[in-house]
Amino acid sequence: MLCEEKLEVFENGFEDGKFKLRVEFYGSDARRLLLAIIRELYLPDYGEDYVYPFECAKEFWGIYMDASEITASDFRPNPVKFINRSVLDRLEKVLEETGAPKEVREGIDFEKAEIHRLKKGLLALGKNFILDEGTKTLIVFSKPSARELVLRYLGMLDGA
Repeated sequence: MLCEEKLEVFENGFEDGKFKLRVEFYGSDARRLLLAIIRELYLPDYGEDYVYPFECAKEFWGIYMDASEITASDFRPNPVKFINRSVLDRLEKVLEETGAPKEVREGIDFEKAEIHRLKKGLLALGKNFILDEGTKTLIVFSKPSARELVLRYLGMLDGA
């Protein structure tokens, strides 16, 4: 669905021509996190009162969410000191469980990723993906700068 001249929202993500950004998720539902990102991207253009792309995406996804429910959090890194086969196997297993298409899974490189330990499991941060073991969610994005946006709203993943 076209929600803005250059913002297209689809079932598991969005693509924005203005910011040249595509974000998709696989596994657990991450639409609330994506809504927070869309709102932040368009807030400067629309102001606090009514961010049309945010409202349009909510309607398309059938999610009731008030802007006041958006909560940003600080990511506190807790890197895994030794990345061994056991850690990589855990991440590979979760990646399979997300149901991501084979071509997406093949683009995930845990060898080059930062791996952190969180309360609910491991978190792998790549230049174009974030895999959360605790929520079994894979988020892939087209620009490395999107990683900071995703991390800011990671707490909004359902079940997080």
